[in-house]
Amino acid sequence: MTITPNTFHISTRDGISLRMLQWSSVDESPGIPILLIHGLASNARLWDGPARRLAELGHAVTAIDLRGHGLSDKPNTGYDMANIADDVLDVVNALGARQRNWVRPLVLGQSWGGNIVVEYAHRYGDTIRGIVAVDGGSIELSEAFPEWEQCKVTMAPPAIAGMQYDKLRSYIRAAHLDWSEEAIDGQMHNMERMADNTIRPHLTFDRHIDVLHGLWMHKPSMLWSEIKVPVMFTPASRSEDHHTQSKRAQIQFALDNLAHGRVEWFTPADHDLHAQFPLQFAGVVDDAITSGFFS
Repeated sequence: MTITPNTFHISTRDGISLRMLQWSSVDESPGIPILLIHGLASNARLWDGPARRLAELGHAVTAIDLRGHGLSDKPNTGYDMANIADDVLDVVNALGARQRNWVRPLVLGQSWGGNIVVEYAHRYGDTIRGIVAVDGGSIELSEAFPEWEQCKVTMAPPAIAGMQYDKLRSYIRAAHLDWSEEAIDGQMHNMERMADNTIRPHLTFDRHIDVLHGLWMHKPSMLWSEIKVPVMFTPASRSEDHHTQSKRAQIQFALDNLAHGRVEWFTPADHDLHAQFPLQFAGVVDDAITSGFFS
């Protein structure tokens, strides 16, 4: 039987309502609680495949739409890394209050979400058992773009508002021929489907830039020696280009300075490797859990 998630909302300390998806609770799962954090301009539904598999493997799995994203509230402020980490703390505390045994979750984050979970581990490591950074966590945009204005112009999102829903879906399908229909659907949930069948990104341009600035400001290389919980990286690569070589160096620096670090490369793989290889990715995470890495 296919596991479908339950939907509910959690309010943050400043009254923002965040949409949650829960595939299984701690009351019905023998494994550990897991919280899933999406990337920039993404949403909780891109976790559908690995979340369902992790639930099948016995874990209590919950995903979140971060502020400004998906079906969560979309305030005009609060998109810096520290504030987003506080949002995650509010969610961890609220889930713990809802379910007595929901304690010390494993927190996974992809891309920007990987940097979020690193920031969270640095600030609130005593509330979790570890983190998994999915092709993220070591991102330092200021290394590639020393000036913010350069980063802002280069990394600005494409103008896709008003595009026909079916046309965008066909573009995404053509770019990801090895993705499942479920994964393509997960990407399409990044957008609101309008009455005239056009799309509008849930994350507005201005809020996207605010998130990007928070990521540009973030320097995880300064945090590794102070993070005590286990950290696993699952980076993606397609070739040994300059970007991949830089990523390898960043992750090696992290491993050299972390108290407990581990890396599992996905090659060849897309940036959204959790959507591309949901079963393989879930298996890697479950193996790290069952082997005791996050004990």
